[in-house]
Amino acid sequence: MRQQVLDFLNKEIEREHIPGAVVQVAHEGEILLEEAIGFRAVYPEKEPMEKNTVFDLASLTKVVATLPAILKLLDDGDVHLDDEVHYFLPAFKQKGKENITVKHLLTHTSGLTSHQPFYEKKLSAEKVLNEIFTDENEVPVGSKVVYSDLGFITLYKIVEEVTEIEFSKFVSEEFFMSLEMTETMFNPDFPENRYAVTEFSEDIGDYKRGIVHDENTHAMGGISGHAGLFSTVEDLSKFAGMIENGGSYKGKQLLSERALEIARRNYTPWDSEHRGLGWHLKSPKFSPCGDYFSELSYGHTGFTGTSIWFDPEINLRVILLTNRVHFGRKPHIIRLRPRLHNIIRSYF
Repeated sequence: MRQQVLDFLNKEIEREHIPGAVVQVAHEGEILLEEAIGFRAVYPEKEPMEKNTVFDLASLTKVVATLPAILKLLDDGDVHLDDEVHYFLPAFKQKGKENITVKHLLTHTSGLTSHQPFYEKKLSAEKVLNEIFTDENEVPVGSKVVYSDLGFITLYKIVEEVTEIEFSKFVSEEFFMSLEMTETMFNPDFPENRYAVTEFSEDIGDYKRGIVHDENTHAMGGISGHAGLFSTVEDLSKFAGMIENGGSYKGKQLLSERALEIARRNYTPWDSEHRGLGWHLKSPKFSPCGDYFSELSYGHTGFTGTSIWFDPEINLRVILLTNRVHFGRKPHIIRLRPRLHNIIRSYF
């Protein structure tokens, strides 16, 4: 498997679909493959990819930070899934959003718009939230899956309102510190040669290193519920192990098994895109986990070129970290992910 995976990724690097990658495959809790390949930067000059390279996780933030935070609040009795959002955020109760619940936000069925370029207006985090609160829905609540960054921006604010703790501090204290994820954080301050370099920015006149790629998150100060988190494959492996181990890490129960179980349920069987709480599930429409992963599979992707996918049927997980946006925003990663997962799953 190792050589076939590396050969495949090398071809994608040669085609300039990705500059490089760090990939990890684990089965039954045992790491079978962990390799760095290609480059963390190609422009202005080549820098080799390393296993300890720090990646902008983009939307993996949704399941590595925001989802665990909400599940913790469920475990602690501070929130339940059918709580209406305006209970925590009264200003949300307008423009047809009165019946939107926490569950709607987590399953991308709130009807909120998928994305808005708040950064173009140079809005602060507070003003971004106000724009979301006063915005009209794209579709009726609960009518279809519309993958929405706005929903997860709202969720991070709910966490702050309930806990009265800054979101980044809460997830760090409750999860990252407990998981010994010492290189997972918002607004990181590692040496420049640690980062997987992302896209060229006209604003700074250079390629981004350690500066969040997502423009809205950058405008919000680098911290949000939909993007902004940076991490390494070693740290994400610890997080993934906790998920596979029923919420436990080195004898400490961080989340209940029940919380993790309900997060993997399919709440949108009526839509061609199946969604759990936060998680993207194996779907009839399209799944980044490919054709061979079982129907029980779940995971998530990040726009920068990152992903984590689990197949609990055989206790398999695949972590793929790339900085494909270093080459721009062409959609090569959309075909890359399922083909890579097919190669890996064919061995089990």
